[in-house]
Amino acid sequence: MRIERLGALGSPPAVLHALADAAQRRGLPPPAALIGEWFGSGAVIAPSVAVTPVEATEVFDVSPGAAGEAVGGGWFGYLSYPDAGADGRGPRVPEAAGGWSDCVLRQDRDGQWWYESLSGAALSRWVSEALRKTAHPRMSNIAWGEADSGAHRRGVVDCLEAIAAGEVYQACVCTQIAGRIDAGAAPAGTFGTAAIDFFVDAVRRTSPARAAYVAGDWGAVASLSPELFLRRRGEAVASSPIKGTLPRHADPATLRASVKDVAENIMIVDLVRNDLGRVAVTGSVAVSELLAVRPAPGVWHLVSTVTARVGADVPMADVLDATFPPASVTGTPKGRARQLLSTWEPHRRGVYCGTVGLASPMAGCELNVAIRTVEFDATGGAILGVGGGITADSDPDDEWQECLHKAAPFIDPAIAAPNPRTLPIPIS
Repeated sequence: MRIERLGALGSPPAVLHALADAAQRRGLPPPAALIGEWFGSGAVIAPSVAVTPVEATEVFDVSPGAAGEAVGGGWFGYLSYPDAGADGRGPRVPEAAGGWSDCVLRQDRDGQWWYESLSGAALSRWVSEALRKTAHPRMSNIAWGEADSGAHRRGVVDCLEAIAAGEVYQACVCTQIAGRIDAGAAPAGTFGTAAIDFFVDAVRRTSPARAAYVAGDWGAVASLSPELFLRRRGEAVASSPIKGTLPRHADPATLRASVKDVAENIMIVDLVRNDLGRVAVTGSVAVSELLAVRPAPGVWHLVSTVTARVGADVPMADVLDATFPPASVTGTPKGRARQLLSTWEPHRRGVYCGTVGLASPMAGCELNVAIRTVEFDATGGAILGVGGGITADSDPDDEWQECLHKAAPFIDPAIAAPNPRTLPIPIS
């Protein structure tokens, strides 16, 4: 293991941008990045990672380390939401992809950067040179279309009917906004420039807690998520489901007082407890935080945290088999909700509502819930997914507005949500 202090290199978006430009000039694979509240740090960036398609059973297959603050390196990747939509079409990008990086640049909580290498290799000269150069920010140039409000309304109404019939208690009904990288934004074949420009710009403006970026010849995933799906470190496992949303301009105190939002959150907490209980040490599942109000880009959320102990010898495939897809983007009961969602939603969700993250042999595994996530295909097509939980008290018009509030900071650069991690937390 090699650890070197690099000092104050700048903001994570600026460092990522500089590395991406340098890697592209040298014909190297692009960087992979986790920015926000990952591994007790502000950012973890692999300078260059060959992210290639893998089998879904192979993702994040790394023994869960628990040794100190350093990350060192590991397996960066994603796993898509597994179900098809009503149209029955296959995936737009590989269902799962990832790659190994022996080293990372990590920004600590004090804003200082560190170079860490699992093998002890020295910092590459090209990385060192890239970090000394000033990267000039570029605006992303994606032409977004309009989401199908009619299809979403039909899905919400069908869900309300299923709730009234007793088939489900709650389900997360989602929609999509399609876009395309402007042909003038980058030369043919360099769509990845526009994809990472989008990610860098969105992270700089909105500072999501669980942002993640991976890319390859197949396309790119730019996740601006606020939500932790799983944290696994040694035997300790935690999940922090988000359910309950209010526009940022509203009084956050009303969120905790909302019968609909509180019920939505508590039902998902019970589902997470059940999921983790399938692999956890008996008696170890607990709710360490319930109904905390937290800020996120454009909205306020209700967040709870469920913890458990899972044997370090339990493979990650078993943990994912018990918990994936994330509870907060499915419904209760989970199996029936997934079946119905596949008929209510016209299109496959894809990476949206799946997970993106890193498994490190030093620091463990952390995965987000891939909401507020844009999936770019190899031709420059872009899909942004948004949605929300439906309960018996839901109103279709209000649910549609919630989708628009969630999408707005990421499709309109003029909307600059305040940095959510600098705002006070009024309720906990």
